[in-house]
Amino acid sequence: MTENFAGAKILVAGGAGFVGSNLCHKLLRDNPKQLVIVDNLLSSDISNVPDHPAIRFVQGSAADDAVLAALPTDLDFAFALYCLHGNQSSIADPFLDHENNTLPSLKLFDWLKDKKSLKKVVYAAAGCAVAEKTYEETVATPEDAPVSLFHDSPYSISKLVGEFYGNYYFTRYGLPFVKARFQNVYGPREILGAGRWRGTPHTVWRNVTPTFIWKSLHREALPLDNAGNTSRDFIFVQDLVEGLMLCALRGAPGEVYNLASGVETTIRELAETINAITGNPTPVELRPARDWDRSGRRFGATEKSKRTIGFQAKTKLRAGLDQTIAWTKANEATIRRCIAQHDQHMKQLAKAG
Repeated sequence: MTENFAGAKILVAGGAGFVGSNLCHKLLRDNPKQLVIVDNLLSSDISNVPDHPAIRFVQGSAADDAVLAALPTDLDFAFALYCLHGNQSSIADPFLDHENNTLPSLKLFDWLKDKKSLKKVVYAAAGCAVAEKTYEETVATPEDAPVSLFHDSPYSISKLVGEFYGNYYFTRYGLPFVKARFQNVYGPREILGAGRWRGTPHTVWRNVTPTFIWKSLHREALPLDNAGNTSRDFIFVQDLVEGLMLCALRGAPGEVYNLASGVETTIRELAETINAITGNPTPVELRPARDWDRSGRRFGATEKSKRTIGFQAKTKLRAGLDQTIAWTKANEATIRRCIAQHDQHMKQLAKAG
């Protein structure tokens, strides 16, 4: 891309997280004037925050009025990437999901609505929230897919409510709001167990790709819910952050763009590929479908993003997994530290119970 963020003041809410930290590292290459990271470290680890003179790290929530009041008012760009992290955690505690997914959107967009210097606000929306619930033959989910009023998790609901609030502030106040709909992102800096205990083992075993990689490297059986017949659209994090930057530089306010690979991959195919790379000889473990999950098969349409903002995912799944596995091996100590703190918490709960 020819455009860049040189000399800009940028806010990344959720910038210590998996996607947010990768975005921050890439933004720094453009030499922004200041990059403000707001993160309460609920779902993230401080080791992800770049050590750079342009970085200002604020530990706190975008839903906290005091945090917002202390931020620069002359921002050029804002990225809303905060996240409780995951469907299972939101099912375990819907109120915690509301506090960390829904409320920050309302608070942040309301605070940003009168910032005259602001060129774009990019919101991390969820492709799963608009995808058809089917196990039959499926087609790519377009940006204008109909939205159901019935959802499998508070996480899915909160992601849509964030879109609704952003759309409201766009139409009422002219907030330059752009929605970036994620598919299943994977890659370096996704730390299993990062953050604080959130009431469920899925605090550790969050997304499927890092879980499979960790278990495969340790010669464990990879658990295949619904025998691995569900499918997803896996997009490498470096491709996704390039898409976020294109949304900020070229996206039209009020519009939504899929950040997708456009490739449907079954969970069984993912497991077999990871086991092949790591040399894991342990057979997969076939399990029944999760009782809450009706999402089945899905992948994202790519035509609009390619045509309008010039985004196209470049990294093939095998190449992205090679990089992610190498990063996991190199950062095993950090991952073990984060997993261990939650293992200890679960042991204490078991004793108390």
